[in-house]
Amino acid sequence: MQIQQLQEIIDHAKNMVFFGGAGVSTESGIPDFRSVDGLYAQKYHDIMPEEIISHHYFLQHTKEFYTFYRDKMIFLEAEPNAAHRKLAEWEQKGILSAVITQNIDGLHQKAGSQNVLELHGSIHRNYCQKCGKFFPVEKILESENIPECDCGGVIKPDVVLYEEGLDQNIIRKSVEAIQQADVLIIGGTSLNVYPAAGFIHYFRGKHLIIINRDKTPADDSAELCLHEKIGEVFSALH
Repeated sequence: MQIQQLQEIIDHAKNMVFFGGAGVSTESGIPDFRSVDGLYAQKYHDIMPEEIISHHYFLQHTKEFYTFYRDKMIFLEAEPNAAHRKLAEWEQKGILSAVITQNIDGLHQKAGSQNVLELHGSIHRNYCQKCGKFFPVEKILESENIPECDCGGVIKPDVVLYEEGLDQNIIRKSVEAIQQADVLIIGGTSLNVYPAAGFIHYFRGKHLIIINRDKTPADDSAELCLHEKIGEVFSALH
């Protein structure tokens, strides 16, 4: 019944926006952060991941940061799942205007999505802190220890580390997209991390849908709430 209701909403949608988190990519084999089996439940040489992927740790222990980053944050073998593919299909049909993601894996683009707003950056973009030159992720993987530019500068992933602010231009575009949407689908996110979790308050449209395995603080505000894997839900839609 819920799938049928969701299908009817999508069939009549004029401007959908999707806002997703780690749960969108877990079905592609990429671990999330906050679940029982997630990255934050682990330790890496007795250091918590939150510490390692912080701005100060990157500056003070760059070599150790990159050892962890290569091992735990880059999954180039991962392929888009049913959720990524369905979103790209809706965009091609002209009913989905934007994907707003907290993920850094680039799977939405790999599936064919064009308008992807990456709140936390991407592993596929890396830049020299000295001259600004950009490098693909292969540069990080192929280098030993600390990746460096030809100019001698240290290369940094274009991802938002702890203690760093989000890109204000991406936030502005995300808020504008949500404000203009008549359907907002939130999927694979706990809605516990701010400022992203606050985006929901900008929605003025007709249909708010939440698809997440666990309950979220916004469940009571949603017209439709499905506590299931998002890939399985999207697979049932046409």
